[in-house]
Amino acid sequence: MCTVPTITTSNDITLITLQNCPSDLSFVANIFQKISGFGVNVDMISLAPTHGAFTSISFTIADNDLGKILVFTSDLHDNSNIKTIVSSGNCKISVYDQAMKNTPGIAAKVFAAAAKIETDIRIITTSEVDISLLVTAADFDQTLKEIENGIQ
Repeated sequence: MCTVPTITTSNDITLITLQNCPSDLSFVANIFQKISGFGVNVDMISLAPTHGAFTSISFTIADNDLGKILVFTSDLHDNSNIKTIVSSGNCKISVYDQAMKNTPGIAAKVFAAAAKIETDIRIITTSEVDISLLVTAADFDQTLKEIENGIQ
């Protein structure tokens, strides 16, 4: 049975990257516990490979939640060597297909479509059945069109 992947989108997304974080998983858990305490939902999460005792953590939140955690990220910066990078106004494109886990090449098609127009991809997350790309608002419309055409 051949299925057509479902594409969903969302906009007004902020990407936050915390660089030079301790690679201790307890530290990572504490970060997300504090964020949840502010009533902020986290969506995409990426943990970079460790460099010795340090790593980087990237995650997305809604643009309108940024103000809730800026004090927290400023405090992290002031009391440690952690550097915060913030990029707001992004859009997420997700490609979902239950058949994806048994169909090689879907990621290749999605990435080739984005590469065709040199999309500025901020972060990628995947599962067995989903590929999500965070792209700049400037690249969103054209990237969505290319992905829709590329996975047909």
